[in-house]
Amino acid sequence: MVYRDLAACSHPDHARSQRGERMCLAIPGQVVELIDDANQIAKVDVVGVRRNVNVSLLDDGNGGAARPGDWVLIHVGFALSKVDEEEALATLALLQRMGSDYEQELEELKASVIE
Repeated sequence: MVYRDLAACSHPDHARSQRGERMCLAIPGQVVELIDDANQIAKVDVVGVRRNVNVSLLDDGNGGAARPGDWVLIHVGFALSKVDEEEALATLALLQRMGSDYEQELEELKASVIE
């Protein structure tokens, strides 16, 4: 999933659209376990890279937070939305074809730490 948010995505190395706008990549990952309920931190697997991710943006107050097995779109340590498995796998395939932009996003994910 590629999304445009110029305020949140000001990294100079991020991809640019044909119109020159910066774009950020949200990478699908699968929730493996809930690590910290109070702080809404979950362990998420993104193509073999496991990182703690903040899932608080998914909490709708009605038990709609992330659960193990859910697929979520992740950017800069936050799960932005839930997606179904079919959409997640299709998005991963598309991102892999993007090459260097996708690889850069994975490297940033590998370097991120949320405890």
